[in-house]
Amino acid sequence: MAEEHHPDHAPLELENFLPYRLSILSNAVSQAIADDYQRRFDLSMTEWRVMAVLARFEGLSAREVAERTLMDKVAVSRALAKLVETGWVTRATHDGDKRRSVLGLSEAGWAIHEVVAPMAREHERNLLSRLDEEERTWLVRILDKLQAMEPK
Repeated sequence: MAEEHHPDHAPLELENFLPYRLSILSNAVSQAIADDYQRRFDLSMTEWRVMAVLARFEGLSAREVAERTLMDKVAVSRALAKLVETGWVTRATHDGDKRRSVLGLSEAGWAIHEVVAPMAREHERNLLSRLDEEERTWLVRILDKLQAMEPK
């Protein structure tokens, strides 16, 4: 007689597993946008995300950038090191406190942002054009609801 298996112990059907599907979709969408700016500016996805966050919220610390993006602190630190080295991000001290850096886009960083941000918006428009208005409204509602969930 075959053993009965609890459904939680069956192989995970990744193609139907929501976190996996969201991750695959996110990676595909992000990579489609990233291909353009990587080719043009030798800018990684992590570096662009850091720049985008600093464009939106200037004066953050590296820790705050990592918190806002939910990216690994080491990856953010590496991205920031390259962005500072290339001159696209500035690093200053916060009110003379050498323990806290304040980050922002440099003039050169803003110039790159002004090229990449419209490219990202165009990719977003193309993606959302596959949905009708009601579907777009529901997508935003669903994403907002899922993002508001407290992690366990």
